[in-house]
Formats: sequence, C-alpha cells, structure tokens
Amino acid sequence: MATTRLHVFAHLADGFVPAGRLTLTEGRREVEASSFAYGLRYLERPGSFELDPVSLALDDRAAARGVEFRPAHQLTQFGGLRDAAPDAWGRRVIEARHKVPANSLSEAVYLIEAGSDRVGALDVRADLQAEGHAGAASVQSLGYLLEASERIEHGLPIPSALAGLFDAGGSAGGARPKATVRDDQGVLWLAKFPSAADTFDVARAEYASLRLAALAGLNVPPLQLRDIGGKTALLIRRFDRFWHKGTSLPGPDIVLHETGPQPGASEQRLPFVSGLTLVGCDEYESVTRSYADLAAAIRRYAHPALIRANAAELFARMVFNIFVSNDDDHLRNHGFLRDPRYGGWRLSPLYDVVPRPGIAHERQLHLQVGLQGKLATLDNALSAHAAFLPERPDAVAAMHRIWLCLREWRTHFEELGVPGSLIDTLAAGIRDLDDIASPALRALIRRGG
Repeated sequence: MATTRLHVFAHLADGFVPAGRLTLTEGRREVEASSFAYGLRYLERPGSFELDPVSLALDDRAAARGVEFRPAHQLTQFGGLRDAAPDAWGRRVIEARHKVPANSLSEAVYLIEAGSDRVGALDVRADLQAEGHAGAASVQSLGYLLEASERIEHGLPIPSALAGLFDAGGSAGGARPKATVRDDQGVLWLAKFPSAADTFDVARAEYASLRLAALAGLNVPPLQLRDIGGKTALLIRRFDRFWHKGTSLPGPDIVLHETGPQPGASEQRLPFVSGLTLVGCDEYESVTRSYADLAAAIRRYAHPALIRANAAELFARMVFNIFVSNDDDHLRNHGFLRDPRYGGWRLSPLYDVVPRPGIAHERQLHLQVGLQGKLATLDNALSAHAAFLPERPDAVAAMHRIWLCLREWRTHFEELGVPGSLIDTLAAGIRDLDDIASPALRALIRRGG
C-alpha cells in the first residue's frame, strides 16, 4: 500500500484558496482508506463552505479545528472529493496522456490531473505551491476534440496537434466521450460527442429529450446542437458556473448559471456533489437505493427554503424517466449545487436523460421507484408519493402535467428537427400512458386529478 498527501483547494469569491489536506492510502487496485483535515485559516475565511455535507460538515467550525475526518458510512473515500475526480471517460483521457493501460494509475494521479475546470468548486494539487491549470478548449476546436476522442476510443495514439483533449477531457465524468469548451463569450459548456458503440444519434436524442423535459416544466440547462462534419455534438451549459460582479449576489429569481460575462464580472463556481454522496453510498450500492432515498437526502441536506420545491422536482423527474424509459438514472446522474444565496444545497438542473428503446412491456429504472421496487409504472411511483409530495392529488397533478407534454412528443421532436428514422427508433423507448398506468390511474391523470 502507498500513502499520498494531497492539497485540496476551494474556489471562493476571489479565486482558489487552500482548504485542507487529503491523505489517501491506496492498494494495488483501489483506495483502501482516506482522511481529511481542514486548514485552520480556511475555517475562518468568509464564504468558505463544507467540501462534503455528509462526511465533512461544518456545522461547528470550532469543533472541526485540528480534526482528522474519516468518510462516513464506512466508505473509503469522501463523496464530495470523489465527485471532483474524473469518471470513466476522464480517466481514459488521462491514461492516453500517460500512454498507460486502463485503470493503471493511482487515484492521486487521477485527482490531480483532472484540472481546475473540473465540476464544482474544488481543485486537487500535489503541493500548496502548485498552480492550477485550466482545461477548457475553445468551442472552435470541437472538430479536433471529436477526432481526438475517436482516437482514444479506438486505442490510437494522440498526435500533438490533437493534444488539447488531454486538458479539455481530463475532468469529464460519465463513460461517453466529452470535453469542456468555452464559447466565444467565455462561457463554459460540456460538449458530448458520439461514441463508436452508438446504435443511434444519442446526442440528438438527449437534446430532444431534455428540451421535452423543459417543456414539461423540469429544470434543464441551456442546450445547443452542433454539426461537426456530419456528426452531432451536444453542448450543455455548465450549471456549476455563474458570472457576478459587486458584493451582493443576484436575487433568488435569477438563474445563476444563465448569467453571463459583462464588464467587471468574474466567473464564480458553485460547489457540486452527486446524489451518490448525499445518500452516503458507493457505486456498487447505487442499484440498491431509491428515489425516496434521494428525497430523504433533500430533506436532510437541502436548504429548508428549497426542500419542498426540490422534492416535487425530483418526483417529476422520476415520472419523466418512467415515460421515456431512462434507466441510466443512477445516483451519480442526480446532482446538487450549493447556492451561495441560501448558504445551502439544492437539486441541480437535470442531465443525462436518453430514452432506452426496448421491446419488453414491463420495464425498470436503475433506482427503486415505489412499493413495487424498480418497476417503471406510474402506479408504482404514486405508491411512494408521500416521500416527495404529501398530498396524493399533487402527485397526480404532476403526472398530468408531464403526460400532457409527453403525449405530443413526436410533434415536439419533429419541431426540433429530429429525423423520422430517429423518432421511429426512440418510439420503442417512449411509453404511452396506457402502457405504464392502470385504468383507474389513467382516468385520474387524464382529467388532472
């Protein structure tokens, strides 16, 4: 086993500052143990925040001084710091940079090389004097980034002319090819590219599905589709960034991530943790958890002023996922942001929603839905409504709202320019109300309660 000490930095109003020291003990294949100690100066800084609300809470800052924290729930890593590490695709990019086999680097290397443009408001460096390095590429380089991602997928070397992906893609989460880019105004976007394993245009399907979710009233970030030499890339505006000038923050009616560059404004970062972190488990346990577990985490960790709206939004997302057969709804695909206006956590905008075409009448989601487990039906969702919406009629009204939009999904997709062939493919994933609700519940939903 090897022990490595790393320095974690947090981004506050004026930039990155040291937040504390992370100690990792690693075996041959995984992290065996970890500990973290907050820096004393960090605990006194205005605007400093907890790096992990579950394992590194700062409810009592005086009591946190000099404490060597360990991960809660007998985990080997802190969820809030694990969320700052690259996921499958980012690791492939880092491995390609080092020209080494898959999963052959230490967790410390992956953490350091994710770069300063990683999700959230943290950075990890080898020492206190190390400089952060931004990883975002220009949006004008999308073609080069796509070519580099294709070479990595096929195990080919990356020529120096395409090496920009090493910085732009090293922080990326998920398994699909992607990179971080800045547009001509300086705004940060996540670019998602096609994969060699795709059987249909996933980028266009995700774009249309998220636009449909927005029409159904769900919280969705700004989106763009880009054609790159006949291939489609989906650009999603990074919702963990906002632009701000002055000392007072925008009011609660302003969507932070939709603010943009202006004279005198600087780019600020919102701390991010995944649902995996708030529920307090690891990837292997995600399959055993439920939407109700996420709702319980919202009640425990979200700011009190946001709990009711966040729980209602989560219920609506579960219903939407049932309609579109999105079974990639694992805990990492639910996120939370720390909103500085409230000094607390809130549900992030929706992401990673793609219909799963299938032929089975009975389908399941990744997370448990209700009393019938993972069964993807509206009756099953309604059986658990009290975890999200105390009043049953409110839950039925949410289903009614989403159904009104989903019943016209073909028309919406056509208006978004989705080709007929892709619509036909996705039709095997997007369910009719009759397929996912009992006759009694169908009648209730159709009349709105």
